[in-house]
Parts: sequence; structure tokens; C-alpha cells
Amino acid sequence: MKPLAPEFLTAPLAHRGYHDAAAGRPENSLAAFEAAITAGYGIELDVQLSSDGHAKVFHDYHLDRLTDETGSVNVRTMAELRQIKLKNSNETIPTLTQVLGRVAGRAPLLIEIKDQDGVMGANVGPLEKAVADALADYSGPVAVMSFNPHAVREFTKLSPKTACGLTTSSFPAESWPLLPAKTRAHLRLIEDYEPLGASFISHHASDLENARVQELKSAGAAILCWTVRSPQAEKTARNVADNITFEGYAPHLPPKKT
Repeated sequence: MKPLAPEFLTAPLAHRGYHDAAAGRPENSLAAFEAAITAGYGIELDVQLSSDGHAKVFHDYHLDRLTDETGSVNVRTMAELRQIKLKNSNETIPTLTQVLGRVAGRAPLLIEIKDQDGVMGANVGPLEKAVADALADYSGPVAVMSFNPHAVREFTKLSPKTACGLTTSSFPAESWPLLPAKTRAHLRLIEDYEPLGASFISHHASDLENARVQELKSAGAAILCWTVRSPQAEKTARNVADNITFEGYAPHLPPKKT
């Protein structure tokens, strides 16, 4: 597996872009990504699948929270989704290809493939293929991750030269009510890391003292974390994490090399 590029371990990663709804920069919008680049941050973003097989940059499974439309993202075509405006802005839902064209290597891109199976199972493939196809000719620093180990396994078959990792947490029942207890227990142990040949994890910031996280770090895994929302939380997270994914404040940037 390709190691995580060093760019992912320097500038903090803006969670769904450097977004600010009040300033007309909704999460996962081109404006939020451009703002992250301007500020010197890296970018974390999410992808969902359109009904006609394209990777759309959008976090939720449903349109309701972020747009004035309703219903599932995956029943709309790419063309339909591109016309939907994000709330309180002139921004629309971008495709991953659009984002890659706009970023063009100017910032590291951490792409999270959202689980399409529903219970972190093996019913995967179309979204992983759409992401791999979009990345085929992209030369900038990029890494892909997912909560679903099956998604990571499928993506690595399609794009073996892309750095891949797992999005992880303690998987508490209250936060994951649809996941069977057995699945949550398995994912909590991060047992798929070595079999997948992953090169990093992005772990929930509140659980970084987890013994398994410490074990992976000692074995050479890059440790990212999500989602840090204050300087105080960042200070604590950096006791373990090599880098943070943040939102809601402006982290300090590392000094530029001369």
C-alpha cells in the first residue's frame, strides 16, 4: 500500500473544506475548498453516489439538511444534483471531478467514501469505481478512507497506487444505532488495518488514548483524527495524532520551510 504523502502530516485538514455558512461557503462546496487552499490548509471531503454512477461531493445520505430539496442523494442523477443549490449560497453540489479540477494539486485531498452498504458490509463497488475513475489522471496529493473496510478493500483493487486508510472510532451504540453490536465490536478493534495494508487511520479525537490507536502508532501507522473544534481540543489531540481534521476555528499553520 502506498504510504500517506507527507503533505497530510503538516497543514491541518479543513473538515468538508474551510466552510462558513454565514459567509456563503457551505460545507463540501467549491467555495469552501478554495478558502481552505487560500488559508493554507489541506482538505477533507466526502463522496456519495449519484443514480447514474458518479461520485458527488456531499456528506449526507439525504438532501434535506444542506439543500431545500428532500429525499436521497442516490436517486438523483449527476445532472440533477449539479443543479441543486446548497442552502444560503450560490454554490451547488459539485462532482468529485469538478473538485479535482479546481484543486489541481494545490492542497492535499483526503476523500472519505461514505458507506453505501448501510451496515458496513460487502455490498460495495459502484462508488469505489467512480472515485477510482475520477482519480485516474490526478497527480496531486490524495488519500482515500472509509469507515467500511469492504469499501477500502474494493477501492485498493481499483486504485492500488492511492494511499488508503480507515476512518475509525469507538463506535458507541448511541452514535451508530443501525449497526449490529457484533459489527461495532469488530470495527472498534480496527482489526482490518493490517489485512488491508492500510497506511493510516483517521480516528475520533475523543478516543485517541485507545490502546489499539497507540499500538498502530507504535507500529508506524500515520494517525489523523476527526473532528477538532477548538485550540484546546487540538492541543490534546496532538499528544497522539500526527495531524488533525478541524472545523469552526483557524488552527495555526506550521512554519514554512526555507
